[in-house]
Amino acid sequence: MIDKLFGSKTRVKLLHLFMNHPGQSFYVREITRLIDEQINSVRRELSNMLEIGVITSDSADNKLYYEVNQRYEFYSALRAMFAGESIIPANAAVDDKRGVNSQYIDVVSGIPALRLALLSGVLVRGSTSSVDVLLVGNVPVAKVKAAITVIEKLEGRELNYSVLSYDDFYYRLSVRDKFITEILSNKYSVAIDKDNVLSSSEQGE
Repeated sequence: MIDKLFGSKTRVKLLHLFMNHPGQSFYVREITRLIDEQINSVRRELSNMLEIGVITSDSADNKLYYEVNQRYEFYSALRAMFAGESIIPANAAVDDKRGVNSQYIDVVSGIPALRLALLSGVLVRGSTSSVDVLLVGNVPVAKVKAAITVIEKLEGRELNYSVLSYDDFYYRLSVRDKFITEILSNKYSVAIDKDNVLSSSEQGE
């Protein structure tokens, strides 16, 4: 049934392989052995999946490696389907105004000494930012890693996050630094803003 839905037995096997091994890359002949399909069929389906963005490719040691694109728009849905795992809990509350899972806001709010926290990228509905979490303050590294790990587990993928001191962030903001501008010009949600640096709870619409 699922073969008919996705149009190809090879494609279904590839989705099972990639969705069950996020962060792991494979080369073509390795893939053909793992899923027991003909190399021409595998190459064709890999090309299709690359074109729509489900996977990415990279060269190393004269081989082309493929892995799942964890920033693909429908990654969570496909992971839930092919890895048999519900990524975001069904009872997780989503703040309709912010477009972000309220659990994520609760998690980052628990980091000590945090003065500003922005959620963006894959964590905010409609955002295309390359940064998912921006944390500002003299925060303990261990607490940051623990919080990010919790969100990654809920989200079912790796996150891109950055930590800046308050002085560094404020300076970058004042000179319209490219890194900060890219985040603020996109859609994002404010989890914490103790110094009221940003004028509203949501920007970049």
